[in-house]
Amino acid sequence: MPTWDTGDTGFMLLATSLVMLMTPGLAFFYGGLVGRKNVLAIMIQSFVSMGWTSVLWYLFGFSMCFSGNCVDGTDLLGGIVGNFNWILMRGIDVTTSSAVTTNAGHISIFGNAGIPMIVFAAYQMMFAIITPALITGAFVNRVKFTAYLIFLTLWLTLVYFPFVHMIWGGGILWNWGVKDFAGGIVVHNIAGMAALASVLYVGKRKVVDEGLHSIPLIALGTGLLWFGWYGFNAGSEFSVDSVTANAFLNTDLAASFAAVVWLLLAWWLEKKPKFVGLLTGAVAGLATITPAAGYVTTTSAVIIGCLAGIVCYFAVALKNKLGVDDALDVWGVHGVGGMIGVIFLGVFGTVAVNASGANGLIHGGTSFLMKQIVSVIVSSVYAFGFTWVMLWLINKVTPVTLSKEEESIGLDEILHGERAYSEAM
Repeated sequence: MPTWDTGDTGFMLLATSLVMLMTPGLAFFYGGLVGRKNVLAIMIQSFVSMGWTSVLWYLFGFSMCFSGNCVDGTDLLGGIVGNFNWILMRGIDVTTSSAVTTNAGHISIFGNAGIPMIVFAAYQMMFAIITPALITGAFVNRVKFTAYLIFLTLWLTLVYFPFVHMIWGGGILWNWGVKDFAGGIVVHNIAGMAALASVLYVGKRKVVDEGLHSIPLIALGTGLLWFGWYGFNAGSEFSVDSVTANAFLNTDLAASFAAVVWLLLAWWLEKKPKFVGLLTGAVAGLATITPAAGYVTTTSAVIIGCLAGIVCYFAVALKNKLGVDDALDVWGVHGVGGMIGVIFLGVFGTVAVNASGANGLIHGGTSFLMKQIVSVIVSSVYAFGFTWVMLWLINKVTPVTLSKEEESIGLDEILHGERAYSEAM
């Protein structure tokens, strides 16, 4: 039996628990943003991902993401997806280390020799759970539950799992030198672009939703997301060291500065210091710092947070001006936030913070910035295009959207036969 590092292992179990908490936090966040008759319908989409994604992860998802690598030629499709050697978690037991290296030159790919693979698998599973749940905020009140379950399955299998392998699992983008500390591309950018494609495909809501039925629920969800994000970002170092601490602090700084900048912008332009704006700005800052958290200085994190508050605010304003019915601003916050965060990493990254990172533009890393930009373009085009085609195909099998009458009654009652609140309230 290997001797595990109990400190690192304990920390990763805590980080895994924190990331798990983010999915219920997202459910509360989204639940507060919709009207009273659609609360359960949006929340169940997050909670069902906790169950069904875990099933897929065990069956084949983990193996698609992390088995094989393109350096040794042991993955599939030239570094796009892993092989199926670990299907059903075959060959992984309590003695298996999470440290994986290539056979050619013994280049480290992921993990930590002091942490069991089962802990690494559990941690990464929590990322897989929340990523498709992010998309649901865009097409709220419009999509049938059966269609969503098919969407969840196909999107994870054909979008999320390949990008995890390509960037984190020893695939083609990892080998090329693309960096993404905790999910700017793998989580936020591809989810945001999928959200945009979903909204454009399903169209606007047929019935105007009163929305924002509970700002306290939004605040609760934001608090849980913010709290869980420390595990999301700091945990992505897979050990307890100075990079972990730096990622932890950078996470809070970026969220805080983005929240304040968004609040001030709303106060100036909308004449009111809005609570929902403050909360949304914090989430934008969290999404934007995610790919760079363990690769940049604290000063850079402050700059990134400020830029996140400005850019994401105006992205949401542009979406509203164009009349795109991204109900809960998934594209403007997560899509744009993840996108610019990856690019900002290409500007501010420095090996002085993390030797495993890369120098960005201001430190002479012009080629690294170009790689980050190309990765954003490729991931955006693929996630958008595949999501659109997938929804079109799903609609051939089962209707994706609801009728005007069904929207008017509310999805909680029509789809689930339940109500979040009694009529007396």
